[in-house]
Amino acid sequence: QVQLVESGGGLVQPGGSLRLSCAASGSVFSIYAMGWYRQAPGKQRELVAAIRTGGRTNYADGVKGRFTISRDNAKNRVYLQMNSLKPEDTAVYYCNMGGSGVNYWGQGTQVTVSS
Repeated sequence: QVQLVESGGGLVQPGGSLRLSCAASGSVFSIYAMGWYRQAPGKQRELVAAIRTGGRTNYADGVKGRFTISRDNAKNRVYLQMNSLKPEDTAVYYCNMGGSGVNYWGQGTQVTVSS
């Protein structure tokens, strides 16, 4: 069983930055893709960014150029650096480990962008 624990959320003003971190338990972190998703009130959960085991990344159109996903396999961690934050980025952000037969989620961390 894998546990994912997110941290780093909070309240930030528009234009500000936050760095989310997700710590994974277990020894399988390096062999699975990792992703960050978000869910705003009244909306469906959506993919924000993902990173494959080899480091290939993909981003939702609305965050390209502002967000950067990275991973540290030695520390079993994945990060999401969020810059130039906008009010529409407000959501609960979830860490995900996915792959063949695997789909784990963290408990989520709240990000609120407001003046």
